[in-house]
Amino acid sequence: MIRMSAITVFVALVPGAFLLAPVCASAEGSVTIESPKDGARLDAMKQTSLVYEVLPGPDGNHVHVYLDDKEVGILRQLKGSYALPTLAAGKHDICIKVVNKGHTPIGLQRCVGVTVE
Repeated sequence: MIRMSAITVFVALVPGAFLLAPVCASAEGSVTIESPKDGARLDAMKQTSLVYEVLPGPDGNHVHVYLDDKEVGILRQLKGSYALPTLAAGKHDICIKVVNKGHTPIGLQRCVGVTVE
């Protein structure tokens, strides 16, 4: 069964509407990454903090943090910051995925791409 929220339907029916809709918000939850911003250039010599806010929806329980598709943290707080591990120079993807009590991702997530110099 395919579940579509009102936002999904709106985006599908109105060309260009995706520019106005939140990337991963739905009637069932949302994930926001405040920092770092998508496309940010980060200093390899400085600690990077992931600042986030999550509304897990009815199927979510907590969140996992991923760095380049590898799980690096489990977060029980739905709003806050997390000190990322040291990042090597180059491009990296940082993701927050909402998971259920069994630690299985439910599909609600947000990722940002950063470059470390």
